[in-house]
Order: sequence, then C-alpha cells, then structure tokens
Amino acid sequence: MNKLKKANLYRSELIPISGKLVERYNKCLVKLGFKPTKLTSFSIDGIGWSPEIAEEKNKIFYLNNGEANPHAILITPLQKGLPIYNPYHSFDVELMKLVFRTHEKKIQNITRDSAICIDFDQYIDVFYEPLDVLKYEEIIIKFHLIDNLQKAKKEQLKLIETFKKDTNFIDENIHQQLLASAKKYGDLRNRNITLDPIVYTSDSFYTKAFGGIYLLRNFIKPILVFEEDEAYREAINDTTYDVLMFHISQSELIAQLKDHFIIECNLSKEVKTDRYDRIKKFIFGEVLTDTQHPVSDILEDKMLFKSYLNKIDIKSRKKVMSVERYLEKKKSNSDLKIKDIVNQEFYFALHKPHSSLRPHHQDLIWKLLINISSKDVLFWYWYDKEDFYKNFKTWQETKKDWVIETIVGGF
Repeated sequence: MNKLKKANLYRSELIPISGKLVERYNKCLVKLGFKPTKLTSFSIDGIGWSPEIAEEKNKIFYLNNGEANPHAILITPLQKGLPIYNPYHSFDVELMKLVFRTHEKKIQNITRDSAICIDFDQYIDVFYEPLDVLKYEEIIIKFHLIDNLQKAKKEQLKLIETFKKDTNFIDENIHQQLLASAKKYGDLRNRNITLDPIVYTSDSFYTKAFGGIYLLRNFIKPILVFEEDEAYREAINDTTYDVLMFHISQSELIAQLKDHFIIECNLSKEVKTDRYDRIKKFIFGEVLTDTQHPVSDILEDKMLFKSYLNKIDIKSRKKVMSVERYLEKKKSNSDLKIKDIVNQEFYFALHKPHSSLRPHHQDLIWKLLINISSKDVLFWYWYDKEDFYKNFKTWQETKKDWVIETIVGGF
C-alpha cells in the first residue's frame, strides 16, 4: 500500500488522535457499550472510525452494536467534511453532513473539552432476517455527551441558585461544591450543550448488513440486490413483502435495472469516452502476464498496446476488443445481438446511472454497478475504497503504477 500512500490515495485525510483526545475517545467507547482501546495514538475519519482500532479489535465495524445499531464518535470539529472510509450504510455521509449542518457551533463548543457519542436509531433493536432492512425509514440521530455534561450543567445551575438564596453565599460547603464542579467541568452557565435529536428519512440505500444489500425504492416495486448467497436464498423464501429480489451475480439484474430506467448504456457513445478507455485498458491488463515491458507502458503506448494485443490468445483478444468488434459488425448486420459479441463483464461495466436519477441516487447506482463489474479503477476507487484497497494488493507492481496514474489523472 506504500505506493497508494505516496500518492495520497490511501486514507490520506484521517485525523491523528493522541493525548487527552484518546481518553475522551475511550469514554465514548465505554458509553456506547464497547471496550476501550489500548492504543495511545491512532487516527479517525469523519464518523470517528479508526482503522488502527479496527485492526486492534479485529472487527471492522467495531462502532456497531450488532448490524442494526451503528454509532459515531465526535471528538473534534475537524471531522466536519472528512471522508468516511468504511461506511456501513451508503447514507452515512449524508447523516454526518446533517449533523454538522444542524449543530456545528454547538459541536465546536462541546468538543473543546468533551466528546459526543452519536446513536443512529432506526427503531430496530436487532436484525433477524434479511428483509428486516425494508423497515429502514426514519432514522433518529441522538446525541450523548461523555461525563454526563448535560446533567453536570443542571447540577451546577442548581448549586448557583442555592448559593444566591438567603445567606448561603457564606456556606463553605456550597463554595467547595461550586469550585469542584467548575474545576471538573468549567463554567457551564452560558454554554449551550443541548443537542436536539435530528430526523433523517431514508429512501434508496446500501447497507453492509447480511453481507451487503441494496434497497432501491421509489420504483414500481422495491428492488433488493443481495451480495451474499445465503442472505439471498433466505430472502426469496420470504413471501411477506411484494418486492423484486436479485443476487448481484445474476445476469438478468442488468436487464431489470434498464427496464426500470435505473441504468442505461449506449455503446456508440460510451466507446468515445475516457471511461471506456480506462475499462478497456484494465481488462487488457488483466490478461497480461510475464511481460517484457512494464504493464503501465503497454497500456499507455499505442505501439506496445498493439504489439501485446497480438501476443495474447485469441479468446482474450476478442474480449478486449469486443465492443469495437460489435459496433463494426453491427453496421453490416443489424440483427446482431450484443451478447453474441461483447464480453458480459465489459458490457456491464459500461452502464451508468440513468440521467433522470437524482445525484445521490446516481452515486448509489454507481456503487452498485462497480460491485456488479469492477473494471473502472477510477470509479472503483471513488465508490468502494475498501474493496479497491483489498484488490490493489494483489496486482503486479507495474499495473499498480498504471492504476495510480489513472486515478490521479482522473481528479
């Protein structure tokens, strides 16, 4: 991963945490029902997730109390706008944007000397079966302060009122209580530390519950797309809901998404795009082994590209050039079917969200398309970083160079 780190492509926007902030973070973990970390320094993202703590606990989603109860930790206002590197839900970024949009000034105030635990409550205590994700509707974002700061403020204000009554101002016991409270919590009288709950209404989304499920609402029928075989097999036997269900590997999924105007693909237009060029080169790179030249040079140098294209086996050659071969043959045979010429993975990778979809829905569909056919390294990096990182480790070194150059050039 060193190459990605040098290119600032590997978790480059994490915030380093040490000293007093570690203590506050641990108080949040305990308040949420988790064990504190033994690390004395680590880094966090926009939702308070730390890759180092995840590794320490050997649990990626260590901020979850089960699949139905995700949480967040805020210990610094610098978390505003930071990426969420391993979101449990596709709407996690929107949740954190809403949190800062609603309570930014209060967050700045509170995190001067405290920290905030966030509970994303969707009124589901536990998931029992895959179709429980259909119950996701309103999510109540609730806030909890460490050290019971809100309770401390009430007690401090009550002490002050007592101090003002009669001759209590000479009572040394009250003096000591006030001093102890001020020493521990500071002057809370004029601090606004009340964070009202926020309501977020979900529509279409992706969740990593049950191995990964896409829920596409606002169509003729809700559409569920499962990434895990076991969850899919269990769900199709449940007749409680009137929904369409697919496993992500089913070829008919693409046809259904097109019929519902969720995705679209015009090969004649796509073949002229930079995205087509990236996908074609990546597919070519997959079949290049034991090359005399660096893969990065082969993919970018037209002469070397043609040279190695003629060196690979005929089946691989047809795969790499399948789209262009189809478009050429289509000119003389209008009855020619795409599936007869174009490689399926290649064809699926060239689809895009339908232009009628709203921007946040387009982002969700891009993620789905990348998970169906991961051939565009730029969009793969944008929409599923953790899966991209996992696969990046397996590629040969000169292919990694090309991938990094391609991603950096795409920004």
